[in-house]
Amino acid sequence: MSDTSDYEQERLATIARNRELLAQLGLADASQSLKPTKSTAKPVQPRVKKPKEPPMPTRQSSRLRRAPIDPNESPAAKRKREREEEQRRREEEEERLAAAEREREAKRPRHHDLDLQTLVDDLSPDELAELRNTFATVLKTPRPKQISSEEAFVFDDHKKEEVEVKQLKEKLGKLKVVSRAKVTQDRVYSAAYHPEPTKDLILFGDKHGQLGIWDARAPVEEVADEDGDVTSATDGEGGKYWRLQVHWPATSKSSISSIKFDPIDSFSVYTSAYDCTVRSLSLTSGIATEIYATDNILLTSIDLPPHGHEMWVADAMGGVTHMDLRAPRSNAKRYELSDQKIGSVSVNPTRPHFLVTASNSRELKIWDARMLETLSSRSLRSAPNSPSSSSRSTSMARDGSAATLRHEVDYEAVQRLLATKKGQSTIRASWLHNKSVSAAYWDPRGRSIVSTSYDDTLRLWDIKPSWFDKDAAFPTSRPFSMIKHNCQTGRWVTVLKAQWSANPDVYPHFTVGNMDHSVDVFSCKGDHIAKLSDRTKITAVQAVTCSHPSVVERVASGNASGRCVLWAPEEV
Repeated sequence: MSDTSDYEQERLATIARNRELLAQLGLADASQSLKPTKSTAKPVQPRVKKPKEPPMPTRQSSRLRRAPIDPNESPAAKRKREREEEQRRREEEEERLAAAEREREAKRPRHHDLDLQTLVDDLSPDELAELRNTFATVLKTPRPKQISSEEAFVFDDHKKEEVEVKQLKEKLGKLKVVSRAKVTQDRVYSAAYHPEPTKDLILFGDKHGQLGIWDARAPVEEVADEDGDVTSATDGEGGKYWRLQVHWPATSKSSISSIKFDPIDSFSVYTSAYDCTVRSLSLTSGIATEIYATDNILLTSIDLPPHGHEMWVADAMGGVTHMDLRAPRSNAKRYELSDQKIGSVSVNPTRPHFLVTASNSRELKIWDARMLETLSSRSLRSAPNSPSSSSRSTSMARDGSAATLRHEVDYEAVQRLLATKKGQSTIRASWLHNKSVSAAYWDPRGRSIVSTSYDDTLRLWDIKPSWFDKDAAFPTSRPFSMIKHNCQTGRWVTVLKAQWSANPDVYPHFTVGNMDHSVDVFSCKGDHIAKLSDRTKITAVQAVTCSHPSVVERVASGNASGRCVLWAPEEV
């Protein structure tokens, strides 16, 4: 018997002894339990990858492309060959120039109207029909923006206020991760919650101009795996989402900086982006229309008063533009209020002529827009001749051509007004921070302001209604409350911005992302209401937050990978 046979017999005997020992210990099936089990989780919404376009042919020199030349070629044949080569060279050059022009055109902003099919060119007809059905659900009933009384939730008795805070803590303390999905392809920059109470329809804007529409509680379609088995999601994944390329080109030059629903009925949504345009997407027709554009001035924020006929647009050059949405956009009036970037503009919901702006100049300012309007009418003749207006006061016409703004007030003109007695009532308050102010917003009552700053502090102001009635600066600049909060997001995380809940029926509160991968909720007095977190499901900073305008127990958040989360009670 060979050595190989002896070894084989010894190996088999060892295996038999081991099996007998495992059987005595009751571990005969232990090896089966150690094998990896097939996951029952399925993708949130599988997508069919678009086929890659064939690569462009590699360019070659004429010498390498040239066919071998017959040494016995006649003069006539030579002339014919040279004519054919010249014709072929011209055709190739024309094709190369046409391809280069198409590539440049693909990188230019689009200023024409875009239908839903153009915005979602990678969707199947069934998916597009499902999106239209989702729109139809929220179009059944108009949902105007709700406003609150200035004296709402203002108590003389502290016990009543403690009761409101306690009730809010009980409601928001129950929120858990109930749904999550990768709604956008890139980093989330902005978000807005549709006010329809029977639906969790949330919109997220990302770094590359994509608007993600997420029906967070929609049932997920069952998907068969590679073996044909149909399984259901068990890890909290869910919802249905669609991605619309509203702003173009699809690069970081088109980051969506702000999203607002039409305060009249919520049947359309406004978006501003770094492609220097503001667009209105109609949920009824599915058409995205450009309503405002500038020439190389990044738009950072938009806001509308409750009546919905006006819009204020902040930009990175320190300007704020007022638009009457019922008039031609050439009538827009731009006021250069700061010599540095204005990151946000917010309209007081109860007194729409009062604005609050947050700037990189480290100042939060409250403006009386009525005084700015008088300045504009007086400065129309001088503004077009100023150096500032000639280089910076242009808007794009509908055909893409540049058109000079008829109404613009430069920074020097604003400063001259502020130096006069009348100017003292133009700026009602100017509150300095230690570093740049990222954002500042009015609450639904129009009396509280929350600001977010790079000095790692959230500040709260409570403004008495009587202060607005006087044509003078507010008597104090000291914040009502100061909350230490890490706002050092760095390069790869969206800037944190505290956002008020738009629900006027509950005690005023706001949400803000936390660098420890959670979401904090604070009251209008600075009380910490809740800390939303789940270490098992969330591993990134929830930088962008928003709340349902009609339902208290709803919060949504998004991170730098485009992944979004819905926080709600588990029993819902």
